[in-house]
Amino acid sequence: MIGFIWISLALLTLWFGVVLTKDYLNHKNTLENSSWIKTSAIGFAVNFFDVLGIGAFAPQTALLKFTKQTEDKVIPGTMNVANTLPVLLQGLIFITIIEVDPLTLITMLLSAMLGAIIGAGVVSKLSEQKIRLTMGFALLVTAGFMFARNLEWIQGGGDAIGLQGGKLIIAIVGNFFLGALMTAGIGLYAPCMALVFTLGMSPQVAFPIMMGSCAFLMPPASIRFIREGAYNRKAAVAMAIPGVVAVLIAAFIVKSLPLDILRWVVIVVILYTSTVMLRAAYLNTNNK
Repeated sequence: MIGFIWISLALLTLWFGVVLTKDYLNHKNTLENSSWIKTSAIGFAVNFFDVLGIGAFAPQTALLKFTKQTEDKVIPGTMNVANTLPVLLQGLIFITIIEVDPLTLITMLLSAMLGAIIGAGVVSKLSEQKIRLTMGFALLVTAGFMFARNLEWIQGGGDAIGLQGGKLIIAIVGNFFLGALMTAGIGLYAPCMALVFTLGMSPQVAFPIMMGSCAFLMPPASIRFIREGAYNRKAAVAMAIPGVVAVLIAAFIVKSLPLDILRWVVIVVILYTSTVMLRAAYLNTNNK
């Protein structure tokens, strides 16, 4: 079963790589005015801490917003495209080293992928104002999950490595919606972990499920953004390459860091960015 997942992820990586490379080369003379250095640093930082449990999307939104590296409208697409290769690598690592019931794992991965394909088609067509509203509320939700996790409100008492019957159906449906929401900028890790814990599965099992879900959903979702032209090409490529290096360093060299204080700092930054996004959307509405 692991072999099937490896082959599937390898094919998704190849498919995504071909589509991204072709699109980038077709537009290499009209790239956006983003900084290679700043976006590369952002890509490395967020993917490094993503492996260690911080999550990538929320801090990445904040950093892109603060450094003014891309328009608000294309932030969701840019993040999905930029993080696809690093997340594929994460998925391969954690699916290999942590045991999960094959039926539970595969059905949750496929449902997340289907949700992302549908969600990306919707998000890529939203106006800048709707993107700001969506991102603003998405960041609030993400901050809420991180806050609950920091206070240990989200805990897992189960030890199951798989689900059956009604619980499996709930997991499949839940992961479908989480996959769709991820394309709008709501990170999947925290809510997926909460879902896994609530259904009585082992906390350790959450890692291959949530990282594998992202690995399966992001290539098709990102390809949808690429074909719609709803992403910043220069920023996405600049963040992707150092992001892969960061994953390797975090997974095999660093492994763990004292991140409690950093998580609280990230929550504050996320809330500030959410406020900025919602305020911009509000002012744009009033100026019409």
